Amino acid sequence: MVDSKETNVLKILGEEIQMNTSKTINFNIADLYTSTKVEIPIIIERSKNPGPTVLITGGIHGDEINGVEVVRQIIAKKINKPARGTIICIPILNVFGFLMMDRFFPDGRDLNRVFPGTKNGSLASRFAYQFVNEILPVADFCLDFHTGGGSRFNAPHIRVDGKDSSLLELASIFNAPFTMISKELSGSYRATCAKKGIKILLFEGGKSQNSNKDIAREGVLGSMRVLQHLEMLDTSFTLPLIERSTILIKKTTWIRAKFSGLLHPKVICGQHVLKGESLATITDPYGKMRYVVKAPNDGYIINVNEAPITYQGDAIFHISTMIDNG
Repeated sequence: MVDSKETNVLKILGEEIQMNTSKTINFNIADLYTSTKVEIPIIIERSKNPGPTVLITGGIHGDEINGVEVVRQIIAKKINKPARGTIICIPILNVFGFLMMDRFFPDGRDLNRVFPGTKNGSLASRFAYQFVNEILPVADFCLDFHTGGGSRFNAPHIRVDGKDSSLLELASIFNAPFTMISKELSGSYRATCAKKGIKILLFEGGKSQNSNKDIAREGVLGSMRVLQHLEMLDTSFTLPLIERSTILIKKTTWIRAKFSGLLHPKVICGQHVLKGESLATITDPYGKMRYVVKAPNDGYIINVNEAPITYQGDAIFHISTMIDNG
């Protein structure tokens, strides 16, 4: 169970929110060139019953629509109205990138590489600093939703530090198809949470600039299972029975293109393949060359590059090399 630091009055961005209250606060850090305000809505739902504070975020990368859709559905379906405690939803953290369908902030920086930020740094760094100091401190537990970058489609999975047994337990409760052991990247939101002792599950699924209903469903249902575990899910919700347990992936490797050309994948994300199995073909545009990409080992395909063309050295598949399916 996640420990709670909730008090009767929630203080966030200079405002006080009482228990049994619904409120939306607009977080403003900078304006557009036109002096138009860019506001990030923070949707807060507090129960009359005390409990943990859960922070649910999407859109750290502005072009990752699936994450935004997961948080949107959680709000639209009123899953964010807790039986106890507080749920804070921020569907789009990087509104600047979302407006341009771009991964980055206007300063060219990746928001998820500048945490915890600095007070007087770049725009992305300033935003991270304000978020870490004004919003994150109230959270007991975080759910953060991402997709694969570019044309790379991720199978739905949770990323956690394998050294934290409590996070592994929460990942098993979320019960995405896969749970991947993954180190925190320097400057990431997840690494900052870890340093502050705040539990976080990072969900990956789908690809950027794309909305996939199956990926969104995995994200929403996983969130509901976690909220149910925390005794925060309203009892009016019924979770469908899923007869599977998450597959724990301990190690992975990237398969890279040996030739440039047209890429023709033959397998789908989440598929289990055998060593030597054909994964894709790479051809030239002129019908002279055809190269078969084969699996280097038995494993699950966690990521597929869906771009129609590839260059030599491009990552085209992400495959597990060591799993623990209990």
